[in-house]
Amino acid sequence: MSSERRIFSRIHFDAWAELRQDGNHWHAPLLDLSLKGLLVGEPQDFDRADPNQPLRAAIHLDNTLAIEMTVLLRHRDHGHLGFECQSIDLDSITNLRRLVELNLGDPDLLERQLGALSSH
Repeated sequence: MSSERRIFSRIHFDAWAELRQDGNHWHAPLLDLSLKGLLVGEPQDFDRADPNQPLRAAIHLDNTLAIEMTVLLRHRDHGHLGFECQSIDLDSITNLRRLVELNLGDPDLLERQLGALSSH
């Protein structure tokens, strides 16, 4: 068992992530999402992706709300891909913050995680 303590709470959310890189795109089931990144199921033909280059990820929450971020692949394990957020726009971070806040149910915990995010 790892002694690493998770700083960012993972939010399980039933949605699909669209991943794009250099004209390629993939749809993958979103397994979880945090302020720091996302975990998805590995889509078919993902071997076409360059693991050393950023991808654009989009998660559609409904017809009008989305979370879009630039991500880097950090791990590939047992059919799962773990991505770390490199950049995110203001609308997307607002939507992500609200989603995390609703799922955590603890404003103090959210503020601690946001503080940890800014110190990374």
